Amino acid sequence: MAFSLQPVQVKSMQTPAARHLQLNNPHMNNTQSTAPFPAARFIKEIGRGKNGARSLSRGDACDLYAAMLDGRVSDLEMGGILLAMRIKGESVAEIAGFLDAAEASFTSISIPSENRQQYAPIVIPSYNGSRHMANLTPLLALLLAREGVPVLLHGVSTDPGRVTSAEIFQALGHAPCSSVEQVQTCFKQQVPAFMPIDALAPKMARLLAMRRTLGVRNSTHTLVKIIQPFAVPALRLTSYTHPEYLEMLSAYFMTTAAAERGDVFLMRGTEGETVANARKAQKIDWFHAATQTTLVEKQLIAEEPPMLPEHADAQTTSAWIKQALAQQDLVPKPIEEQVEQCLMVSKALHAQHHTDAN
Repeated sequence: MAFSLQPVQVKSMQTPAARHLQLNNPHMNNTQSTAPFPAARFIKEIGRGKNGARSLSRGDACDLYAAMLDGRVSDLEMGGILLAMRIKGESVAEIAGFLDAAEASFTSISIPSENRQQYAPIVIPSYNGSRHMANLTPLLALLLAREGVPVLLHGVSTDPGRVTSAEIFQALGHAPCSSVEQVQTCFKQQVPAFMPIDALAPKMARLLAMRRTLGVRNSTHTLVKIIQPFAVPALRLTSYTHPEYLEMLSAYFMTTAAAERGDVFLMRGTEGETVANARKAQKIDWFHAATQTTLVEKQLIAEEPPMLPEHADAQTTSAWIKQALAQQDLVPKPIEEQVEQCLMVSKALHAQHHTDAN
């Protein structure tokens, strides 16, 4: 799609993604319309089944998703769009356009200058929780934060039948953040900040919750795992479950994602979470400035099983995490290696950003 520069007035509260988009995309402007959005022409393109459907351009995808976020699409059309995309699958251009609109819909998080450490912030989405294994995403976050990394987790507070990171943090005595100021306080105290998606991006939370009505996930479940909420470059930990999403997300991060927004680690999820599997390490790919590097190779044979929580409930998991934080030898090797890679890239990203800024 061709982009033409348009002189616009940019509000200071906008995300870097929103500012970039408005300067380069004539589809976006500062005036939020409340008029109903006619979505039939888009449904006609994407609703022809897996083989007959055509993908939207980045600009059209941005327009459509922005209208969905603003509540300008009727319930009937919304259901049609969500199910059509579920069947068709998102293209790179569509996921880019959706993400443009998504990141323009919420206020970005800044890192106070007096609190800037030697690390770029790390973003950990947590939307799956666990059913069988203990959810060790909070352990990963706590290990990174105590090294001085600004760590933001965002996700759902509860999920029936699963143990969420929010529930484990609650058991650990860490309250969720409802404001940017509370997030920044956590960074100063060198503890992870968990912000529910309802507080971070309420418009996205509304679309995410439509899973309860439709019974299936929608594109927003992919988008929340790749948003970059910071005003500075950050390292995003991202996971996938189905192989087709590995292909699509890899192509997006290689060809389309803005390098100035930071780097990405992409791995197969541990029950959907971005923490390394404690029993057998997954492959972790690092995307940096349109290059892809494998940092961790997939472990084919599990080593001697580490000592893990006996049960997956929040209380048992939180008690075990406290032990692991006090006894480093309890931390599973795959998670230790993941922490090391995160620290290395986060530190390099921070140094590069400050070199570029100067």
